[in-house]
Amino acid sequence: MINVNICGVEFKNPVIAASGTFGFGDEYRELYDVSKLGGISSKGLTINKKEGNDGIRIYETASGIMNSVGLQNPGVDSFIEDYIPKMKKLNTVILANLGGGCIEDYLQGIEKLNDTDVHMIELNISCPNVKSGGMAFGIKSKVAYEVVKEVKNICKKPLIVKLSPNAEDIVDMAVSCVKAGADGISLINTFKAMAIDIKNRKPVFNNVYAGLSGPAIKPIALRMVHEVCKNVDVPVIGMGGISSAEDAIEFIMAGAHAVQVGTGNFMKPDICLDIINGIETFMEEQGIKDISEIRGIV
Repeated sequence: MINVNICGVEFKNPVIAASGTFGFGDEYRELYDVSKLGGISSKGLTINKKEGNDGIRIYETASGIMNSVGLQNPGVDSFIEDYIPKMKKLNTVILANLGGGCIEDYLQGIEKLNDTDVHMIELNISCPNVKSGGMAFGIKSKVAYEVVKEVKNICKKPLIVKLSPNAEDIVDMAVSCVKAGADGISLINTFKAMAIDIKNRKPVFNNVYAGLSGPAIKPIALRMVHEVCKNVDVPVIGMGGISSAEDAIEFIMAGAHAVQVGTGNFMKPDICLDIINGIETFMEEQGIKDISEIRGIV
């Protein structure tokens, strides 16, 4: 059996398309049957529509990409009205990825999403707190605790909190979020990184720094997922540079209930199918009847 249950939600398999890399699913439906996915995490949403950052948004690195998209999205209201009906037709689990610039933004977004057909909410706490000088909510555990606690008080959906690898202490961050009421944890988001245009003698990105993802970060992401899984008692969704079934299986053996695939979708649009099929093949070859048999064995 390759299906998994996370916070009472049944996934047909443990492979989820990661937020920001899969749009709202429609974009990939023309390429393959996305109903075969375990789930889709929506493009990062904010309470109001955002146009995103100016300048270069995607920059290729030796083993991955850097992005500075700036959470371009249609806003929560448009997502509810225009995109959820389409996502429902994809016949897979829907995770609404929600960000915000202040606690009030998160709470407004949660209130709007509570009565929709999304199955889960993935709370992105890597967003900069505009009321506190721009430091991300996900850097200091105490700040994250307060946000998650406030959100959980009104959230009617299973709440998955997505952690930033830039946190001061990733394990303490995860533990704090669980204490605040998180039903699950997903990690990791992108690493803060930089690139310089040496000919023009300036940063590649207008915002100077950007998020690094892709195969380059996988060993670090795997280590962080392993550490978190050993210290929390809620389901964990692992991500960070997964580009093969072997990668996904490593994360599951490290303790993850499911995985998210992000940059890999840009490398090969149907890579999630390869990963799903590869996990099934591995289980058959190894005589594994249920994927839970290998979860957290390392």
